[in-house]
Amino acid sequence: MKVLVFGTTGQVACEIALAAQAVGITLEAHGRDTADFTDPEACAALVAQTYAAAVINAVAYTAVDRAEEEEDLALTVNARTPEVIARVCAARGLPLVHISTDYVFDGAGHAPFTPDHPTAPLGAYGRTKLAGEHAVRAAGGPHAIFRTSWVVSAHGNNFVKTMLRLGAERDALSIVADQIGGPTPAADIAQTCLSAARQLCADAGKSGTYHLSGAPDVSWADFAREIFAQAGIPCEITDIPSVAYPTPAARPLNSRMDNTTTQNVFGIARVDWRVGLRGILAALDVATP
Repeated sequence: MKVLVFGTTGQVACEIALAAQAVGITLEAHGRDTADFTDPEACAALVAQTYAAAVINAVAYTAVDRAEEEEDLALTVNARTPEVIARVCAARGLPLVHISTDYVFDGAGHAPFTPDHPTAPLGAYGRTKLAGEHAVRAAGGPHAIFRTSWVVSAHGNNFVKTMLRLGAERDALSIVADQIGGPTPAADIAQTCLSAARQLCADAGKSGTYHLSGAPDVSWADFAREIFAQAGIPCEITDIPSVAYPTPAARPLNSRMDNTTTQNVFGIARVDWRVGLRGILAALDVATP
C-alpha cells in the first residue's frame, strides 16, 4: 500500500517515516520543497496526480502564540490548504487522515471531551484548526480527523526536550499545574494515522472525528516530574497556576479527551505516555537510572 504524506520534518511526519516500512506501507512524502502549504492549489495538484491509495496530512501551523498575530497565515496552512486537498481526495475517493488538536475546545470543566462535544476555541490557533476540521468534513470524502494533545517526540521542539535542557541548567523550575491533559507520543500518532489510512481504504464507513491522547492525564508540572524521574535529573518542581505564566494565547485548562470511539472503531487503545517517554529518552541517548 502507498500513502501520500504531507510533511517530512514535523514530529508526526518524522515518526510516520520511521513506522511505515514496518507495517508494509510505502510513502510518497512531500516536505516544504515540494508542498508549500501557503499555496493550496499546488498541494492539491499533488493529490490529483498521485498513485497513492490514501493521504495523511501531517502539516500544521502550530505556533500557538504567534498565531495571534498571524491568524491569516495560520488559517491558510491549517484550513485553506487542507480544504482543497480534502476536495481532491473526495473527488478521487482517497481516504484523508487529518490531525487536529484539543485547542478546538475551551478547556472548561474537568470531564474528558468527547468527539461530539461542542467546540469553542480560545484563540487563533484553535480557530484555524477547527476551520480545517470543518473543511475536511464538508468535502464529503472518506476521512478520519484525530484530535491530539501535548505532542512529544525526539524530533523538533517540544516539552520533553525543553525540560531536559532546563533541568540540566537549573536546580529548580516553576511549572504550570492547573492545565491537565494527556501527553501523546508522536510515534503513537504516526502508527494510528497509518492504521486508520489502511482501515479507511477497506471501510469508508469509519469516517469521522476521533480523539487520540496518552494516558494517564496529568498536569504539566507532573509531566515534568516524570521526565526528570526517568532521566535521573535532580531538578525540583514547584507548582504554579497559569495566571503566573501569562502567554499571548490562552491555553485550555482542561485538555482531557475521551478516546473511547477511537478504540471502538479502529481498535486502537489509549497508550501509556510513560512508556512512550522511555522510548523518546532512548532515542535522545539520555541515560536513565
